[in-house]
Amino acid sequence: MANSSRMQNAVPRHGFSALHRLRKKRKGQRAKDPLDDLLLKTLTSQRAMEERFLQMEERRFQRDLDVEERRMQLEQRRFELEREHEFRMFNVFAQMLSILKQSHGGGASPSLAMPRGLDFSQTLWELMGREGGGDQRGPRARGLARSRGDMCGFCPPEGFRRSPYLSARGNVANIFRGSDEEGYKAYHADKYDEDTNPNGIINFGTSENKLCFDLMSKRLKEQLTQTDMNLMEPLLLQYPDWKGHMFLREEVARFLTYYCKAPAPLKAENVIVLNGCGSLFSALATVLCDPGEAVLIATPFYGGITQSVFLYGNVKLVYAYLDSKITGTSTRPFQLTVEKLEKALQDALAEGVTVRALILLNPQNPLGDIYSLSELRDYLEFAKRHELHVIVDEIYMLSVFDESATFHSVLGMDRLPDPQRTHVMWGISKDFAVSGIRFGTLYTENQDVANAVASLCYFHGVCGPVQHKVAQLLRDREWINQVYLRANHARLKAAHTYVTDELKTLGVPFLNRNAGFFVWIDFRKYLRTGTFEEEMLLWRRFLDNKVLLSCGKAFECSEPGWFRIIFADKTHRLQLGMQRIRKVLEEREQEILSEEKEQPCQSDQDGKADSTDEVIIVSHHQESSCAGSSNLSDLIGLLQQQMRSSDWLQKNTAEQLA
Repeated sequence: MANSSRMQNAVPRHGFSALHRLRKKRKGQRAKDPLDDLLLKTLTSQRAMEERFLQMEERRFQRDLDVEERRMQLEQRRFELEREHEFRMFNVFAQMLSILKQSHGGGASPSLAMPRGLDFSQTLWELMGREGGGDQRGPRARGLARSRGDMCGFCPPEGFRRSPYLSARGNVANIFRGSDEEGYKAYHADKYDEDTNPNGIINFGTSENKLCFDLMSKRLKEQLTQTDMNLMEPLLLQYPDWKGHMFLREEVARFLTYYCKAPAPLKAENVIVLNGCGSLFSALATVLCDPGEAVLIATPFYGGITQSVFLYGNVKLVYAYLDSKITGTSTRPFQLTVEKLEKALQDALAEGVTVRALILLNPQNPLGDIYSLSELRDYLEFAKRHELHVIVDEIYMLSVFDESATFHSVLGMDRLPDPQRTHVMWGISKDFAVSGIRFGTLYTENQDVANAVASLCYFHGVCGPVQHKVAQLLRDREWINQVYLRANHARLKAAHTYVTDELKTLGVPFLNRNAGFFVWIDFRKYLRTGTFEEEMLLWRRFLDNKVLLSCGKAFECSEPGWFRIIFADKTHRLQLGMQRIRKVLEEREQEILSEEKEQPCQSDQDGKADSTDEVIIVSHHQESSCAGSSNLSDLIGLLQQQMRSSDWLQKNTAEQLA
């Protein structure tokens, strides 16, 4: 029975053999199918790509955490140094009072009483302490320890000594200078001339329009032959209304109504005339703020404002720092937002600083930004909430040289949030290429402000004959529209195109804007350590090679390595100047490469901000690379989405195909 049972089990079953052969056949066919190999490789690659992306995301997140931690450490260190600085200045002042009391029988003489505003004295004592070696900290620590008074940008010359012939305020005024002043003096001592001094300094630092001297010279010569331009009535030779002659104020009101697109005719009684916008800044700061109070402004900004508001009125500036990195609600580099203004204001209030006003530059110098109507409205509403005056400088309003960009004047708004605290400035020095004719105008509906500023016009008035000539110029609307503005815009655009094309060839990032005479350039990659000291060395390197630029420190930029270049110049000077810039940059690039070879372990990213090439115009080669990277990122993102949503991938995993 057992043998019979084994024989029966040994007999092959027909159904089982067929199923077995079918399975073997399917396995053989499956192993030979090339599609399975392709699918296996695809899934394996996709998994590797996902892992790689996760690793990249983790590294990016860790880098952001490190940057934030470093920023917090610097902020904490700056706060500690500021407190040390204030304590040291208090001790100096206490010792000074003690000496005064001892030298006058234990009591200070009324004639020697200290002034209420101590900022000039404190500034002078601090500068004397620096000169005498009292401050032993390193340059980076000193930079972080700047107090609000130091923000005015003092740069004492070598071997500075206090003059016994000057007051504390006079000594501060005597040494009030920065890199722009130093470069400006060097330029005038060695000015480039194509014929007489071809090796002289080319000035790309002073914001002047040198493209339209021929148009203005011709026009002024034509006007000199006209009887109305040579008019010399007794009225022009007498003391005028300190606000300006009424005939000029009426012409200015009509001019601004037309070019600012005001919804209603502007009134001549709201117009005040001074000898330049620098005088206007001084006058407004003096009448709106008490000594020691402050005005809020976004950095980077035209550095001459600091001198204007501080030297006369002892008014400080509170900075809303803008940077190249796009964060928060920003959509472009160096964008001014209400959040940044709010933070700067609250920080100032926390330090006990009273802020009275906000300064807006539109178009912005040195960035070239043009504020939209919605942005202007947001800034004005912010100022209204905090009862701040708003000083709007629109001196470049007719220097928007590209049709794709539209300028919006505050005077063109249908409704101002706070008309009594809104004051608009304009002048002819930029838009009409006549910086040597000192003329600026203020429009304000606040008659208290107008009358107070008019009192200071006694020191800043415009002579009668010049007022008459300016009125004739502004009245000639046909020549301005049909001849001057057309030619000026075309020349500005051509010069801007030439300079930016050169920068693209060099691979240098820059902000691409369409207003003003300047380009904001990113030279950070030419700084080895990324400090303001190194920025100044690069600035001097340009000056030694006979080209004058403006460094970012002169505009209180928060990031070392940014420079402003003026492009509103003749072609032959632009070409020679760019050649000299190229030479400096190529030499500096070779030096950095040599330093990296000598110190391979030192990271060249220490102290440098994250790259912003993706949002700043760069060379054509870099643009193509960025575009390719963007397209690849889009494709990879689409592939990841398909991997997560596909049922086929869920059913056919790599293990099943193995």
